[in-house]
Order: sequence, then structure tokens, then C-alpha cells
Amino acid sequence: MTQTSPAPEKARILAEALPYIRRFHGKTIVVKFGGNAMIDAALQADFARDVVLLKLVGMNPVVVHGGGPQIEKVLKELDIKSEFVQGMRVTDAATMDVVEMVLGGAVNKDIVTLINRAGGKAVGLTGQDGAFIRAKKLMLPSKDKPDEFVDIGQVGEIESIDPAVITALETGGFIPVVAPIGIGHDGESFNINADLVAGKLAEVLHAEKLVLLTNTPGVLDEQGKLLTGVTPRQIDDMVASGVLSGGMLPKISSALEAARSGVKTVHIIDGRVPHALLLEVLTDQGVGTLIRSK
Repeated sequence: MTQTSPAPEKARILAEALPYIRRFHGKTIVVKFGGNAMIDAALQADFARDVVLLKLVGMNPVVVHGGGPQIEKVLKELDIKSEFVQGMRVTDAATMDVVEMVLGGAVNKDIVTLINRAGGKAVGLTGQDGAFIRAKKLMLPSKDKPDEFVDIGQVGEIESIDPAVITALETGGFIPVVAPIGIGHDGESFNINADLVAGKLAEVLHAEKLVLLTNTPGVLDEQGKLLTGVTPRQIDDMVASGVLSGGMLPKISSALEAARSGVKTVHIIDGRVPHALLLEVLTDQGVGTLIRSK
């Protein structure tokens, strides 16, 4: 909707949103904020306003953010080499220090500031706060040798999430902004893929929706055509055939797990589209791929 839109068109768009507002009032919507939307100033502002609007009309948005480009920038400045295995960043002790500084510090605070400037009440936290994201070391199965595992450093898999902190913030009218850093039983920090954190958080919060912002139009088939609606079984077939691979794998993994664990709908949407979040949640059109739980 632009400044030059005629009044009847504006009214039509607002009326179109009404049934969605009614349907999702009081529901939790977990949003993974990443991709171009995180580094483009105009898209950042659009996202912040979208989140605040959802809160003001009675929904409970919870933001989980990544920060790959920001981490990469600092690593290059410090001359620390980056390496990825199966879409996961290999995280040694030096890299973990950067991850904590960038995700738990700069990026988290920037998003909180954006939302607060847009009129919301955001609170930033990591999984270390209240130890609400418990994690353990992730060992990746080797692709070449199925019986062996690959050690990728301080990368964690989620053992449990205690929703009490998030629930308390939601009840108080706040918008939680979560950095994907977990804590081990001995107090060690773990870098966790943000898509996986968003998916698990959506499960434990019994979220109505999980929305993953990406740098692609959504899930694409073999010909590169956007699939607007898919089932978990179709996704399984696409992973098995190699159509989905690389950095899309953690997104698909978290999406499937959430869909199979009670999250009613999972949306993989194009974060490069202005106001993509509002378009997906409050309009008939949508801007990505919808994965239904059944």
C-alpha cells in the first residue's frame, strides 16, 4: 500500500485483514528474521513496523534472529577463516567469541532498537538468559561415512527450551527478540542455527505460525518454480532427491519438525519483499511457501 493508493483500495486492504486479525488474536507467531531483511535499512524498518502492528492488533510475535553476514564481516576483519559443513558454521573458540559479540550484542540490540523506535516494547535476550535454551554439542553425521560423525566445534543442538521467560514477556506486553545462543550443562556457550531455534521455540510455545524470512521466493521445485503450498511428505521427497540442499536444509528441517509437532502452519517467505510479514499473515496473497501440519 503506497501513499498514492486511492482511499477505496486502502479500505479494501484493511477489510481483507480483519478476518486474519480475528483468527490470530491472542496467538503466538514466531518469526525468524534473517537474510536481506536484516541488512537493508528500508526492509529493517518495514519489518519492525510489521512486528509492532501484529502486537498492537492482539497477536504475540516472537522474533528469533540470525546474523550470518554480520558475523562474517567481523571474522574477516579479525582474519579468522570461515568454514561451513552441511550448512552449519564450524565454530571454534575464537569464532564463538565473535558469535556471542555479534549475535548477543550488536545485532540483538539493533533489532530491539528498531522495534522500540517503531512503537513497540522489545526485550532482547539469548538462550543463556535464565538458561532457557539448554544445548549440547552437535555432531554431524558424515555424508561419506554414515557411521562416522563430524566435529564442528561449539555448535549446539537443542536439548530443551523453557518457555517461562518468553511467556512472561508476552504477558507483560513485550516483544521478545532472541539470539540463537544456547548454554550447556557446564556453562559453555553454543552457537545454534537460528532456523532450528525458531522452529523449536514455535513448538514449545504452541505457536499458531512459524514464519521464516529468507533470500529466496520460498521453496522452489526442480524447474525453479515457486511452490505456494506443500506437505511434509513432498518436502521429504525433495530433500531425498537433492532438490533442497545447502543452507536451505536447516530451514526445511526446522519447518518440518515444527509442522509435525503441532505448529499449524509454517511459512517460508521472501524477506526481500517490503512488508513481507504483513502480506503473509494478514492478506489473501502471501509471499512464499506455506507448509501445513497435515
